Amino acid sequence: MNLQLVWFRSDLRIHDNSALAAAAAKGPVVAVFLRSIEQWRDHGHGANKLDFWARGVSALKASLNGLNIPLLHRDIGRFDDAPKALLEVAREHGIKQLHFNYEYPLNEQRRDQSVLEAFQQVGITAQGHHDAVAFAPGTLLTGKGDYYGVFTPFSKAWHKQVTAEQLALRDTPSAQSPLAIDSDPLPALPTLEDEPLDGRLWPAGENAASDNLERFLRFRGRHYKDQRDFPKVRGTSELSPYLALGVISHRQCLQAVMSENGGHLADGDAGLTTWVNELIWREFYQHVAVGFPQVCRYQPFQAHTKQLQWRDDDEGFAAWCEGRTGYPIVDAAMRQLVTTGWMHNRLRMITAMFLSKHLLIDWRRGEAFFMRHLVDGEFCANNGGWQWAASTGTDAAPYFRIFNPTTQSTRFDPGGEFIAQWLPELKTLPAKARHAPPQDMLNPIDYPAPIVDHKAARQRALDAFKALSK
Repeated sequence: MNLQLVWFRSDLRIHDNSALAAAAAKGPVVAVFLRSIEQWRDHGHGANKLDFWARGVSALKASLNGLNIPLLHRDIGRFDDAPKALLEVAREHGIKQLHFNYEYPLNEQRRDQSVLEAFQQVGITAQGHHDAVAFAPGTLLTGKGDYYGVFTPFSKAWHKQVTAEQLALRDTPSAQSPLAIDSDPLPALPTLEDEPLDGRLWPAGENAASDNLERFLRFRGRHYKDQRDFPKVRGTSELSPYLALGVISHRQCLQAVMSENGGHLADGDAGLTTWVNELIWREFYQHVAVGFPQVCRYQPFQAHTKQLQWRDDDEGFAAWCEGRTGYPIVDAAMRQLVTTGWMHNRLRMITAMFLSKHLLIDWRRGEAFFMRHLVDGEFCANNGGWQWAASTGTDAAPYFRIFNPTTQSTRFDPGGEFIAQWLPELKTLPAKARHAPPQDMLNPIDYPAPIVDHKAARQRALDAFKALSK
């Protein structure tokens, strides 16, 4: 029997899955999932992400059962243990070929390469597939043959060169004849440092992801450009957790946009094309992880910013984490994150810039805090966003661009409704006063005064960046 083994990782779906489609075209399929708790913890994944991952694997198992594809499960401590575990599965079941979809952070690249080499050494075919991106990293380059370090030209090249084949959905396998192999039971997660949030906030599985996509495109997609920056408005797709774990593919999203937008991605409805741009940002950051591996080693993309003198301020960091900086929009956003495992994208920019510019605290501390709490925590996007805000990364905001939190608040939460939702202690204040509560209004209210003055903090950040030599 020409048995094919599919190794699932952050691609927890049966629809439009390159590795699964290629395997099913060659013979009966056995699936395997390797759980690397120790490595994931080292990578900073917190309870929310790991719980969503576990529930996603359970939903995947149910989908595979419908295709008579058994899902095997192996616990390994670290990525280094992957080749041995996969070879054991292959030998036990007489596997003829292994298939998997590539992942692009540096540790994942090295793990995948070691697996390919281990299988080659024993004469079993192994094949990786570029599934999470339209262009394999290294195939979309500048005129000089370099990886793009700026998003806009990357996006223009992406639109110009992308083909229908790259965006075509991969075949979903038909049910195969049952195999004499049983699926493994999925063990519960070990006790984690934090308790995961209520799973009902983020239901797992492909059906939940597809429903989100359909609702977004039907009710909010055409308003995305105008509404995406207002945190009180439900204006975003809410698909980031599903995209991060590959519960839905970028191709499914882009095909759905084209169906709504007359077959177009780069022009047509402004809301839909703006959202397409966000999907391309995700791909851009994956290319960056391959082309500029220093970002996977806790280093800034902009090498000269290594010299930046970050402040050691544990009290300030704790105030930021706990939502008590005295800047209501920042505090409301941080409470949203800790309570729901998710934060609105405009607020991610505001809070990240506040930590790295107003408090001049190393962006890596904030990056790690986000990863610990985010249900959609994914290295490439999280690192890229943090470095953008800190002016150390690709497309870095010029160092002198420092958001005024109060101005951002009045612009994007004009009625103070988001603030009132997450800071109920300010709900009794007039709407305009919620953005920067006057001290005399705070006397009977348990809410802190600002821990830093905006103008002074801005100048401190400017001075720190001006001191750098390129």
